[in-house]
Amino acid sequence: MTDSPSLGLSATAAAILSEALPEGLGGYAAGQHLAGRGAEVEARYPATGELLTTWRDIGAEGTAAAVDAAAAALRPWQEAGPFGRAEALRRLAALIRESAGQLARLESATAGKPLRDSRVEALRAADFFDYYAGWADKITGQTLPVPGPWLTYTRRVPYGVVGLLTPWNAPLFTAAWNSAAALACGNTVVLKPSEFTPATTIVLARLAEQAGLPPGTLSVASGLGETVGQALVADPRVRKVAFIGSVATGRTVATTAASRGVPALLELGGKSANIVFDDADVDAASDGVLAAIFAGAGQSCVAGSRLLVHADLHEELVAEVVRKAALLRVGDPLDPEVEIGPVGNARQYEHVCGLVEQAVGEGATRVSRHGERHGLSDGGYWVEPTVLDHVTTEHTVARTEVFGPVLAVSTFADEADAIRQANDTEFGLAGAVWTRSVERAHRIADEVRAGTFWINSYKTIHVAAPFGGFGDSGWGRSSGPDVLGEYTQAKAVWVPTAPYPAPFPSLRDS
Repeated sequence: MTDSPSLGLSATAAAILSEALPEGLGGYAAGQHLAGRGAEVEARYPATGELLTTWRDIGAEGTAAAVDAAAAALRPWQEAGPFGRAEALRRLAALIRESAGQLARLESATAGKPLRDSRVEALRAADFFDYYAGWADKITGQTLPVPGPWLTYTRRVPYGVVGLLTPWNAPLFTAAWNSAAALACGNTVVLKPSEFTPATTIVLARLAEQAGLPPGTLSVASGLGETVGQALVADPRVRKVAFIGSVATGRTVATTAASRGVPALLELGGKSANIVFDDADVDAASDGVLAAIFAGAGQSCVAGSRLLVHADLHEELVAEVVRKAALLRVGDPLDPEVEIGPVGNARQYEHVCGLVEQAVGEGATRVSRHGERHGLSDGGYWVEPTVLDHVTTEHTVARTEVFGPVLAVSTFADEADAIRQANDTEFGLAGAVWTRSVERAHRIADEVRAGTFWINSYKTIHVAAPFGGFGDSGWGRSSGPDVLGEYTQAKAVWVPTAPYPAPFPSLRDS
């Protein structure tokens, strides 16, 4: 027993981690734990900042072992055929559902995500494998009409081993999101989770083997970006790379991959505009604004971090957003009643706090500060749901991805002004409009440069729909049927349907 509530919470989180992975954190490949010998890495409970455990980076040697396992699994996974792969992925989906409660607790204990969110994301992870299991036996080519006596057809063939680098904010969700389609297409996968949150990715790889995927089909290389990430992207056996994360790191990954002729699928940041016109339903719009920016403590690439509100509605809408934000339950992620958890790690906490202070210094007005956190003492990476009013496009906070629970509010005068401000960004991931005018809604949806756009709603996504961005938000699409083209290549086959002619006149009578 301890006198400190925070230390008690950390002990609970540490126990959850230890029970799930008694051998500790590290890599995982073909049924084997890969212990590292590199730099020491700390895992901390975001709600308190207390240390959960330490482990060592697996480095280039461990990464090579993970790639070895994925390369060895490539032939048996492809020989399973599309129907065999579909069956295995459905079994994996069923195992994830059976384990959803334990996975959710582990995710909350290591990533600081509220348990209510972690449960939803664990079930969505299962959905991803079910959805792409349905596609595994439907990846087909075409028969092409060409001049001459030829039967010409195409096949979609997998790349081979693919390297997938995932972020710390939603480790299980993004591991499943990225790997399901790649596996369905016949590739094998090496996942490189963030060094902050590798636990649920390791458990996912174990479940994959329990489901009957050949050992090594889904391997995990855990460690730092400059060691494990670099080694994975540079490995000559990795023939495709996908990355979810920051713009700067994404460019580094893409450059390294391109230097050896390997394509990269990039899902990067966002600075999405949530546009509210003066005819909008204020109650619905304010709910949508809160969901867009404060769910997941704002740690989402599609977060509606910019609120663009018509000048005539500005005062009323901001007041309602501030009022409702104060009602949100902020507290220990392992408490099932908590709605908002902490920022995921110390580095991100400093980044978010720095941008808030800079915004105030540049002239923005901080109009909300949340009250007491439920059941927690001081400590942890806590940023209360924050509303910054009177933000202009010149403010740093309007142009920089905060990745925290911080809403930047600006006003607009008319439709053209709203579109101009929404597009005044290097990002192009998502956006939304709130209005009772059907015609205006579709005009705005057409004009705003974004890969995903909502009308009178926000943040609904599904694996069946394409997802990705424009500009600094990346390239390629990571879901829906579109992603099948990301993880396969077209192969043309030519078959003569008449005697093949001699290629040179001098050979015709020989």
